[in-house]
Amino acid sequence: MPKKNAFYAQSGGVTAVINASACGVIETARKNKSVIGKVYAGRDGIIGALTEDMIDTSKESARAIAALRYTPGGAFGSCRYKLKGLEEDKDQYARLIEVFEAHDIGYFFYNGGGDSMDTAHKVSQIGKKMGYPIVCVGVPKTVDNDLPLTDVCPGFGSVAKYVAVSTMEAALDVQSMARTSTKVFVLEVMGRHAGWIAGAAGLAGEIPGDAPHIILFPEVPFDKKAFLKKVKDSVEKYDYCVIVVSEGAQYGDGRFLAESDTKDSFGHAQLGGAAQVVTQMVKEKWDYKCHYAIADYLQRSARHIASKVDVDQAYAVGKSAVELAVRGNNAVMPVIVRHSDKPYRWGVGVVDLKRVANKEKMMPKTYFTKDGFGISAAGRRYLAPLIKGEDYPHYRNGLPRYVKLKNVAVTKKLDTKFEI
Repeated sequence: MPKKNAFYAQSGGVTAVINASACGVIETARKNKSVIGKVYAGRDGIIGALTEDMIDTSKESARAIAALRYTPGGAFGSCRYKLKGLEEDKDQYARLIEVFEAHDIGYFFYNGGGDSMDTAHKVSQIGKKMGYPIVCVGVPKTVDNDLPLTDVCPGFGSVAKYVAVSTMEAALDVQSMARTSTKVFVLEVMGRHAGWIAGAAGLAGEIPGDAPHIILFPEVPFDKKAFLKKVKDSVEKYDYCVIVVSEGAQYGDGRFLAESDTKDSFGHAQLGGAAQVVTQMVKEKWDYKCHYAIADYLQRSARHIASKVDVDQAYAVGKSAVELAVRGNNAVMPVIVRHSDKPYRWGVGVVDLKRVANKEKMMPKTYFTKDGFGISAAGRRYLAPLIKGEDYPHYRNGLPRYVKLKNVAVTKKLDTKFEI
């Protein structure tokens, strides 16, 4: 394949380490100048390709690109935008190929979760159908850790670390005041269908009685009676109760504890408020003083407390994506392969995109305690290595120094516009 430019884009909810993957992609592409020309980044994900709104990363210094490794958020902008089926909206795919052809793009790297891997797979298919050679490689990213076939998904380890630390610190606060003040504290974390993030909070407790005393997972049907009894037992035994609830916690019939009538751009029910729901249950039943908090964006943007394992893995999949592409691998995604738990050893493998697109990986039943309110020894063995190590950003005057790229626009070559 002759020398071609590359298109890289970030998709879905960003993480503390998605820019580390971008760093891996761009630095590795620069080392392969014989086959890759410039790396263009889509402004706001795939939308940047559709609207021909791209960023020329060659205008950034090596130092600025290296600093992406320590910077949270999405340096080029992300989006929640799902391409329709190949037969549903041919104009979208024709537009992508039109833009790629105009800018001599032969490599497509899409950094995201299951929906994003579906997009990358579809682009590889349309490239074949339209006779345009485009190598498509997915770069895994999701805080939910629900991508299949990879031992862990970059982005998760840092959220897991933040949630475990926050649970531990909040528990010490509540315990200090429990005799005369708050008895119950509820922390709501992300996780629509998979409870990996909620499960990570369990790492905060090392011996019986340690918080969290209750974890509510999407995979374990919510039993209100059993839950309220567990709360009362904890308060009576330890004088306080710390609860971690996944936003996707649901009843046995599939109804979310906190489901609104609105939908996101992917058609998913908007969630939020599970902590408030369970807090109200506890207040009404036991009249305990309660407080709740919603981690929301704080959990996925906390680069200051990122897991070094996570940062290293995020960079590794970005680097591997380019290496796979230049070797001619198409419609694939690099994955993390676990070789051992103690000591924790891992490597990078590869899977076909069609095997991960639009699929979710739930927590195995063996990772829950028998009562469904905590993580088992097996769950702890899996989770514990993923939060290890510190990789602090550089600080100045007490604040982290995060890079702000110039994000110089690529000159447009097409007269036609595309409406999103």
